[in-house]
Amino acid sequence: MFVDVAKIYVKAGDGGHGAISFRREKYVPFGGPDGGDGGKGGDVIFVVDKGLRTLLDFRYKKKYVAMSGENGGSNNKFGKDGEDLIIKVPPGTVIKDAETNKIIADLKDENDSVVVAKGGRGGRGNSKFATPTRQAPKFAEPGMPGEERWIILELKLLADVGLVGFPNVGKSTILSMVTGAKPKIANYHFTTLTPNLGVVDLPGVKSFVLADIPGIIEGAHEGAGLGIDFLRHIERTRVLIHVIDASGIEGRDPIQDFYQINEELKLYNEKLAKKPQIVAANKMDIPGAEENYKRLVEEMSKHNIKVFKISAATNQGLKELMQYVAQVLEALPPDEEPIGEFYIPEEKKFTYTIKRADDGAFEITGSFVDRLLLSVNIYDSESLKYFHKVLERKGIIEELKQMGIKDGDIVRMNDFEFEFIE
Repeated sequence: MFVDVAKIYVKAGDGGHGAISFRREKYVPFGGPDGGDGGKGGDVIFVVDKGLRTLLDFRYKKKYVAMSGENGGSNNKFGKDGEDLIIKVPPGTVIKDAETNKIIADLKDENDSVVVAKGGRGGRGNSKFATPTRQAPKFAEPGMPGEERWIILELKLLADVGLVGFPNVGKSTILSMVTGAKPKIANYHFTTLTPNLGVVDLPGVKSFVLADIPGIIEGAHEGAGLGIDFLRHIERTRVLIHVIDASGIEGRDPIQDFYQINEELKLYNEKLAKKPQIVAANKMDIPGAEENYKRLVEEMSKHNIKVFKISAATNQGLKELMQYVAQVLEALPPDEEPIGEFYIPEEKKFTYTIKRADDGAFEITGSFVDRLLLSVNIYDSESLKYFHKVLERKGIIEELKQMGIKDGDIVRMNDFEFEFIE
C-alpha cells in the first residue's frame, strides 16, 4: 500500500514544575529555600530516513507526544529534561500546519530535520525567588506547556524526470526497460496505482531518477481518476517525458491527448505545464503509428518540443531518448524554487482580558491568569506580595484604574477573588 498524505497530532513535552523546598539539616533549623528548577520538555523532531518510501506508519498511528520534563527537587536539584521524540519520514516529505496549510518544512535530503513542536521551559524553583526582603518564598513557577498542533505530511517523490500521459500508453514499460524497477504491467487502465521510481543507468547516459506517474485523465486536477493524489508527485520533477500512444489503437487522437494532459497539468499548477517536455511517441511497432508520428512532429514543432519515435515493448529508441533527457537535465539550473508559502510561527505570549461582570466585579481571564495562579500560594503573605508585584509589572493595576475601579471593588481571577485597595 502506498500512502503519501497523512494528518497527525504532535505535542511536545511540558516543562517540569519548579519545587518548593527548604533546607532541613541538623543544626540548621530554619534553612533557606532550596527548591530546584523543573526540566525542559522534549521537542518533537522530524528526520529524513532514506530507507523509508511511504507514510504508511502514519496511517495507523495519529498521535505523537514527547516526554515532559521532570519536576525540580530539594537541595536545588534540577528536574531531568524530557527526551526528544524523533519521528522518521522518507525524503521528499513536506510538513504543513493543518490550520493554515502553510509549509513548516520541506525535507529532501538525508539527515534533514526540523523541530515541529518545542518543549516547554521548566519552571523555576522557590530558591530563584528569594530576595533580601523575601527570604522564604513559599511559591515556585510551573513548567511551560509544550507546543502542540495538527500537521499534514505530504510525500512528493524526488525524481529528476517524470513520465506523464494517459493510462495504458506504456509508461510502466518504459520504466522497466531503462531502469531496474519492476512495476506491475498489464494491458488495462490504471495498472499503476502508485508512483514507481527507478534509476536510469545506461552506458553513455549520465544517471538520473525516473518516476512513472500514474495515468492522468480529464478532470484529474479536480480529483477524477487518480487525480490530485498523484499530480503532486510531478511537482518535484525537473523534466517531463510526455508518453503518447502514437498507434491510436484505443481510438484517441495523439495530438488531442497531448493538449488534454497539458491542460490538466496547467489547471492543477500552472508551473507544471511550463516544465521542459519531451514527447515519446510510443507503440511505433504497431501499423498506422507512422502517420500519427509525422503529425506529432509537425504539431510539436510549433512548441519547439522534440519528438522521439520509440517502442517500449521492443526497446526501440529508448537509449536515444534517455541520452537526450540526460543532456536536457545537465543544461538546466538547479531547481531551488519554493514549493509554497512557508509557515511563520506567532510569538507565544501570555494574554489576558478585563471586563466588567454583571455583578459589578472586574473579571480578568486568559492564559496569563491561569499561569499566575499556578505560580502563587494565595494563603501566604510573601506569595501575595509577589502576586501584586506581577500585576503591577504587567500593567493590570493601571488598566483597572483606567476602567474606574475603586477601593472595595471586587477583582475576580478565575475562582480567586480579592478586594481592590489603592
